[in-house]
Amino acid sequence: MTAIGSVSSIVLDCADPVALAAFYQRVTGWELTASEPEFAALGGGSGAGLGFVRVAGYRAPAWPADGPHVHLDFTVADQAAAVEELLALGASRAELQPGEGQWTVLTDPAGHPFCVSAG
Repeated sequence: MTAIGSVSSIVLDCADPVALAAFYQRVTGWELTASEPEFAALGGGSGAGLGFVRVAGYRAPAWPADGPHVHLDFTVADQAAAVEELLALGASRAELQPGEGQWTVLTDPAGHPFCVSAG
């Protein structure tokens, strides 16, 4: 099959793009490629990057309520240690924890859910 396109970035809505980019820069170690009040971006040098765009009146997703959601998954060397470090950076532990310990669901400072699992 011939591809029509490729994913260049995954963009998250938020109230403060610069702050959310700083959080994910600590998570990924990626380079900050754009930083202004309305938009910020990170790039890892290969594949898609992450973008963050300011949305007036932004309201955090109410996961798992509010219907289907897209979320990011991160693989880490030590799940428990990574979760503690992410919590210290401003993430929160989601109340619902499916997966029987195979992964931990956290939310970023803007309320987007993401998963952390050992790899």
